[in-house]
Amino acid sequence: MGHPPEFSLEPRPNQAPAAKVGGPSAGVRSRVQLDSNLKRWFGRNLGLWRTRRLYFFSEGEDLRVDMMLRVEAFSEPAEGDAAYRFSWWPEQDYSFFENNTICVAEGTMEVYLCGHQLRRSRGYLCGNAIESQIRQVDEHELIFESHYEQWRILEQIRLVDQDRYRSRSIHSWKGGMLEMMATHHEIRVEEAGVPIS
Repeated sequence: MGHPPEFSLEPRPNQAPAAKVGGPSAGVRSRVQLDSNLKRWFGRNLGLWRTRRLYFFSEGEDLRVDMMLRVEAFSEPAEGDAAYRFSWWPEQDYSFFENNTICVAEGTMEVYLCGHQLRRSRGYLCGNAIESQIRQVDEHELIFESHYEQWRILEQIRLVDQDRYRSRSIHSWKGGMLEMMATHHEIRVEEAGVPIS
């Protein structure tokens, strides 16, 4: 039995193109609907989350940490269709972050939703600005694929039980080798606050 095909946002070479439905404006209408669905999905994530994380590293080390994650919206995006701020920090001090050069204990990033891309002011694994391609699985789940430096990151986030919980699965390859996997189980602690001016 072969390995499953690698995830890609590009169409398969032997895949027939999708049939066009409607006139010239049909594609525009579909794009607007998808973009509004993406904005609605991000809006459902606003607030403060307690996140229970389990990391698996290629060297065999496993780690469990408890973090906090705040997702806020800007009232007027500086660019794109919508803008958000993600802030994260550990619930307690973990010596792991001092010894591990991959994961960052705390930080803030600003993100801009630009059609099917998410532009981030920094990556979780580096300080450089990055872009992620977005694929919407259904109304509750998005997949983000990012490429930067030697990293390829595949992140799936699903909202569960009327947005009280989030489930995140992250796979990170460095130089083509799977370096880190993580699962995050998150529970909402606070509802969304006032948008950032």
